[in-house]
Amino acid sequence: MPLESGLLEILACPACHAPLKEQDDELLCTDQNCGLAYPVRDGIPVLLVDEARRPA
Repeated sequence: MPLESGLLEILACPACHAPLKEQDDELLCTDQNCGLAYPVRDGIPVLLVDEARRPA
């Protein structure tokens, strides 16, 4: 389920403060050096670094 249009504009990566982009059921950090992927569960972004998936 896509996030509300205005919500994605104000969210940022908690680790590096870069903008996030939505992809499938995750929010991906747009910073090349960070690249963390945060899960979206039941339409709610889980912006906890401990819950994020590291880039492969």
